Amino acid sequence: MIVNQLAMRSEYYKVLVIAGMVLLGSTLLLGQSTDLGALSQTLSQLPPSFSGSVPGGQATNTAVELSLRDALELGLKQNLGLIEGTQDIRSAQAARLRALSKLLPDINASVTESVQQNNLAAFGLPPIPGVPTIVGPFSLSDARASLSQSLVDLSLWHKEKASSLDQEAAKLSYADAREIIVVVIADLYLQAVASSARVDAAQSQLATAQTAYDQATNMRKAGLVAGIDALRSQVELQSRQQQLLAAKNRFAKDKLDLARAIGLPGGQEFNLADKMPYAPAPVVTLEKALGDAYAHRADFQRAQALVHSAEAGRRGASAENLPILGVQGNYGDIGRTFGHSHGTFSTAASLNIPIFQGGKVRADTLQADALLQRRRAELEDARGKIDSEVRKAFLDVQAASDEVAVTGKEIELANETLNEARDRFAAGVANNLEVVQAQEALANANETYISSVYSHNIAKASLARSVGLAEKSIREFLAEMH
Repeated sequence: MIVNQLAMRSEYYKVLVIAGMVLLGSTLLLGQSTDLGALSQTLSQLPPSFSGSVPGGQATNTAVELSLRDALELGLKQNLGLIEGTQDIRSAQAARLRALSKLLPDINASVTESVQQNNLAAFGLPPIPGVPTIVGPFSLSDARASLSQSLVDLSLWHKEKASSLDQEAAKLSYADAREIIVVVIADLYLQAVASSARVDAAQSQLATAQTAYDQATNMRKAGLVAGIDALRSQVELQSRQQQLLAAKNRFAKDKLDLARAIGLPGGQEFNLADKMPYAPAPVVTLEKALGDAYAHRADFQRAQALVHSAEAGRRGASAENLPILGVQGNYGDIGRTFGHSHGTFSTAASLNIPIFQGGKVRADTLQADALLQRRRAELEDARGKIDSEVRKAFLDVQAASDEVAVTGKEIELANETLNEARDRFAAGVANNLEVVQAQEALANANETYISSVYSHNIAKASLARSVGLAEKSIREFLAEMH
């Protein structure tokens, strides 16, 4: 009998040790699983337009199946941030056309038909014998085309080059916005998937709590346990009911955020077609990731384009001091009527030499140089930012991978602890405090696993974003979920 008591006591300590390990691991991992590094900071700094959209179509009465692929396609079509980016490109194109128009020929055509009667005395002409003072009425017909062209104007040429580079920068900004939208939509979708998993876990925990409560109630009726055990099980049951309600509420809100960002019609019900995926991150070296980032990041290329634009703008401002060579001419047909007319033309070349413009050129050059220095500083900042983001993304992926591995083992330990605690309670060697604690540990283990898988997936998306290949390779980083 003493041996049996020692064995039971040994098992008791074993359960306590395992439960302590589970609870400690849960506490530590809960503090880590919500830390998404550079991605969370980037998403928090996005303009509000990236969370909005222009809804398309009408809501239907049936729920639609929405996969991550579908969400990405809708987001890239209807997200407000991309729609505004398209209009920014058009505005930049208009500015370039305006600058280009000053370099192209200015051609006009006119047709004039006039009838005149003049009083020569009104012009101060003395009366001339034999010539009437009143001349006319007489008609004049003139059809003429005129042209003016700036042949050499380096200032305008450099400014057109700057506006062309600004247009290219707007296109790169749009490309960068697409990369961001891909990550935003992936994040919102994965948040909703994680919330769905939390609902499933809460339902499972509620069922477990219900079973434990029924067991405690039956044993209480049989006089095998104290009333406190049944009461403790009832409190745990109600706690799980509350957590299930909270999980369902969060899941509904996450679905609304996703629908808002991708432009689903208001009130459209949908189901998530993809479940929580897990796949190891692809093997990529840090050196290759940094090389890909500098080669593919649209925001870095945009910063380079803006530097080149500012350089062209400064050259354009300095060239305002240089002479401008132009040509003007016209050709037409003039006479009293078009039936009695003759062709005439005129041509002229002009050389405009600036001598004094009141300091305007110096002011324009100073302003252009200030913009250039700012753009160069922004380029270097972008270079450092990319280096930091890539390195942080590598750390996040590695940490998330380790976290998934730990939390997977944690669930196994938590299930073992719960089974042993329930057996001990059924055998009457312990009260159900151990059961409640084991249920809490299992709930924490499930939560940390869900959070760690979400963190791992979004960390891979962040890595794809940091190297500028999110739109092309996010499915590879997230793995195929079908």
